[in-house]
Amino acid sequence: MKRVIIGLSGGVDSSVAAYLLKEQGYEVIGLFMKNWHDDSVTISNECPWLDDSNDAMLVAEKLGIPFQTVDLSEQYKERIVDYMFHEYEKGRTPNPDVLCNREIKFDVFMKIALDLGADYVATGHYCRKGTIQKDGKEIYQLLAGVDENKDQSYFLCQLSQDQLAKSLFPIGELTKPEVRDIAAKLDLVTAEKKDSQGLCFIGKVKLPDFLQQQLKQKEGVIVEIPKEQAVFGNMEPEFNSVEEKLKYLSRKIAYKVDYGKIVGKHQGAHYFTKGQRKGLAVGGTLEPLFVIDTDVDENVIYTGQGKEHPGLFKKALFVTNQELHWIREDLKLDLNETMEVMARIRYRQSLQKAVLYKVESGLYVEFEAFQSAITEGQFVAWYLEDELVGSGVIS
Repeated sequence: MKRVIIGLSGGVDSSVAAYLLKEQGYEVIGLFMKNWHDDSVTISNECPWLDDSNDAMLVAEKLGIPFQTVDLSEQYKERIVDYMFHEYEKGRTPNPDVLCNREIKFDVFMKIALDLGADYVATGHYCRKGTIQKDGKEIYQLLAGVDENKDQSYFLCQLSQDQLAKSLFPIGELTKPEVRDIAAKLDLVTAEKKDSQGLCFIGKVKLPDFLQQQLKQKEGVIVEIPKEQAVFGNMEPEFNSVEEKLKYLSRKIAYKVDYGKIVGKHQGAHYFTKGQRKGLAVGGTLEPLFVIDTDVDENVIYTGQGKEHPGLFKKALFVTNQELHWIREDLKLDLNETMEVMARIRYRQSLQKAVLYKVESGLYVEFEAFQSAITEGQFVAWYLEDELVGSGVIS
């Protein structure tokens, strides 16, 4: 009998995943990951991990599977929290959920599970795993979940072949209502539980409070850039090569304070991200203000009126070689090769038509349509049909 260790999070998805594995004849062990101790930055008086760990324990009892808790808070702080602070400091916006899967669930946690004699590690993610044979070798695929509304393949966009080989995603073929239905029939304590919000495993965190633990407040100005600013000129220059054009399309506009007018003050440019609307506390504009860029060196936030402001839109982005990742290494592009894909730059975004261009220093992703708020530090992931084949950090 194969042994599977499942990350029981105290939510409905992992609860039902554990049940399905048991039904499939695996020896199932539930493990709860405790990744955070500091309750001073969570919202309200709830202590999220305590409630979740109790729910996970009750589910394990109900299903008749062994259960224990592992404390990974040290590794979590080092690999996720410190990385987040570092990225925000540089003016980038990290995605802790993608990192948490790569660094914690499918690395630290997976090693613990394998040391406990597990054949596989399972999670309650809405995605599927496929296996194909190529040149006499087994290759693992990361496929989108059947429930298009809940597909979580994006969060696993940094997994490797080795990690996928040892992973199982039992609920990938189900929709969320079907999962809730199974939990209700089994009378599981998690059946009606709301989906968790906020940072992966920390619970509902006030992000500015969280960042202020490390990143000091520093007053600066908020500048509004008008739509008519010459920097958004519609005349594209002449290009001598495709790479030159892509460089232009993905460029970061170098805004200056005198391109617009000062409309307010802020407490630190590193607390803000592109596309952000809340928290600016500037009134009296015809349309709401959106952050179109931040300059952490000069501590200036640049904004524009309305969600159609030209400062929000770009058609291309760049990923450096160091931050480029292929799940399907056999499909990796060589220099000057291109690939037509469907891509997304954030979790809930619908897939967009795009072309990948491999250049010496990295990879360009050129979209067919303009994309709003392409944000440095976030992940772009690309698909061939319903298979996620690669990803990278937007630079």
